[in-house]
This record gives sequence, C-alpha cells and structure tokens, in this order.
Amino acid sequence: MDPVDDTPTPADPAAAPDEAAGEPTVEVAFDDEIYRHLHALAGRIHKERGGVGSTIQPTALLHEAWEKLARSSSRYRSRAHFMAVAARAMRQVMISRARARNANKRGGDWHRATLTGLGEDAPRVVDVIDLDNAIRELEANDPRAAEVVMLRTFGGLTVDEVAEVTNTSARTVARTWRFAKSFLADRLRS
Repeated sequence: MDPVDDTPTPADPAAAPDEAAGEPTVEVAFDDEIYRHLHALAGRIHKERGGVGSTIQPTALLHEAWEKLARSSSRYRSRAHFMAVAARAMRQVMISRARARNANKRGGDWHRATLTGLGEDAPRVVDVIDLDNAIRELEANDPRAAEVVMLRTFGGLTVDEVAEVTNTSARTVARTWRFAKSFLADRLRS
C-alpha cells in the first residue's frame, strides 16, 4: 500500500501547504466527529461505487485510507483540506483494489460501481477503472475540474466546501462541476 500521493501540482488544492512561505498548517485530531464523518463518507463511497460486489467494507476502506494518511508526511491547511486528502486516499484505495481485482492473475473480474449525479438519467453502474480513466482524461484537459470531481464525488464535499479548499468562488465551483459532470457522462457513454 503506497502512501497518499499528495504531490503538489498547480491546480492541486489537496497539496500540502508551503511552510517555508509561511502558509499555516493545522493539526487535525482524529476525533469521534472526524471518524463519524469519514465513516459515513466511506459508507457512501462503498454503496455508490463498490456496492454488493465490493471486496472492501466501509470500515476497512476508512482504515486503509487512514493508514495511508498516517504514513504520509502531509500537513493540512484546514479541516476541509484534510478531508480532501482523506477523500483522495479513499479513492486510491478503491482504485488499487479494483485494479488488483481486474488483474489476470487474480481472475480478471470487473469491478462495477454506481455513478450518480452525472446527468438526468437514473444512476447507472460503471466500471471504477473506466471512471478513473475518465477522471484522468479530464485532469489532462482541466485539472481544476478533475479536482472538483474528486472532492465532490470521493470527498463528499459541498460546493461551498470545495470553494474553500480550492480558494475559488462557489459560482466557479458550480460552473466547473456542471462542465465536469457533462465531460464524464460523455466519456462514460462511449
């Protein structure tokens, strides 16, 4: 299991603050409130993206993600920043599990996930790897939009929380979210 990949990129609000430049950091205690919030998020991710065929339960997903966070040297600008990094860790766990499950030496089963909020249609089942590939393509075209998708879908953050983490306005986040949903829906239809 690799540590959380929080390598800074220009449009990466989940990147660690620059302490040399005087950016403040926050100690985030893993208290009951954060645990409950992250466990609820893991439960939602499990239900929407892993479901019945998933090999990882919400508590195990949370604990694997927490292990990644504990091993990383990440520092956090705020509680919302911590949640963004935790969401990234959960996404990495889900993708790693899906890739391992799809590997030929492990039987090559496809891992299906439910994707909601990408259009007017009812929620549909998509492959987690296909979703990750679509997000990576989005990231190559529009890193900000990919970050908004990650924070909204895997992080469970609201538009206002994403705006805080990304230092942009809520209107910009809402507009970017609409574009990203359309982009992903188009890529996942093909």
